[in-house]
Amino acid sequence: MKINHSLKNSFKTKTVVTIGTFDGVHVGHKKIVKRLIETAKNNDLESVILTFFPHPRMVLQKDANIKLLNTLKEKQAILENLGLDHFIVEKFTPEFSRLTAEEFVKQLLVEQLNTQKVIIGYDHHFGRNRSANIDDLRNFGKDYHFDVEEISAQDVNDVSVSSTKIRKALINGDIETANLFLGYPYMLTGKVIEGKGLGKQITFPTANLKIEEDYKLIPKQGVYVVKGYYKNEVLFGMMNIGTNPTIEKNNAQSIEIHFFNFNKSIYNEEIQVDLLHRIRDERKFDSIDQLKNQLIIDKKTAESYLKPNEH
Repeated sequence: MKINHSLKNSFKTKTVVTIGTFDGVHVGHKKIVKRLIETAKNNDLESVILTFFPHPRMVLQKDANIKLLNTLKEKQAILENLGLDHFIVEKFTPEFSRLTAEEFVKQLLVEQLNTQKVIIGYDHHFGRNRSANIDDLRNFGKDYHFDVEEISAQDVNDVSVSSTKIRKALINGDIETANLFLGYPYMLTGKVIEGKGLGKQITFPTANLKIEEDYKLIPKQGVYVVKGYYKNEVLFGMMNIGTNPTIEKNNAQSIEIHFFNFNKSIYNEEIQVDLLHRIRDERKFDSIDQLKNQLIIDKKTAESYLKPNEH
């Protein structure tokens, strides 16, 4: 998959394109991407996803608090595994937002991307103030000689899948629902940094995960069963998201992972952690010994969960 961080050069090859933020690349998104790739293969076209970063709400609404399900790097990896040809990240700016719908179509889809077909999700709006819809896109298609195909709403158990609903599930700690809607386990990716070493002292050494992207959504605080990836190793363990109230007073949130049967030093290494199941809320204990006893119980709970699920 080729990744472009702007549309500097026009495509010489003919393309089929879809447009959107694709936050989470959930099961609804995957239907669009699958259709995109099939259409490309069947019509000798190249498949293109055109997305925007920063998220338009960060720019237009100055909503710095919006949290996203994927970092750009995570999104790229998911899309590449699906077989996409081109992933284009266009920088979203106030100037870009002022493009009219026709300017958007003419300059990006026609002149830059050499679009022969646009495949789009239901309820798609675009152009200045998101004023244009699927009917407008079809009319532009007639004028500029490209086809338009609409993908209908995707449902899971009669509940419409959306990135917003996935965010809500994660904020509530409902990891099972989030993973069902995503079609894969929710992931956290970051660098292992040095902690205070208390976990090691109580025989539960932890990898402290630092996530550089401040826009990445961190799920509800608590203890989770996780599956980790370090280089070529697959690891299982448990993770705490929280403030360590038993031993800390500064209320700073941390993400600490205890991997089972693993004792390598991985400081400054990048790891990915998949969240599989939430065990409990974070609690403040009266002593370090009480905390250690609870961690022993948590480990048994995690191992029981993993026994039928490990793969």
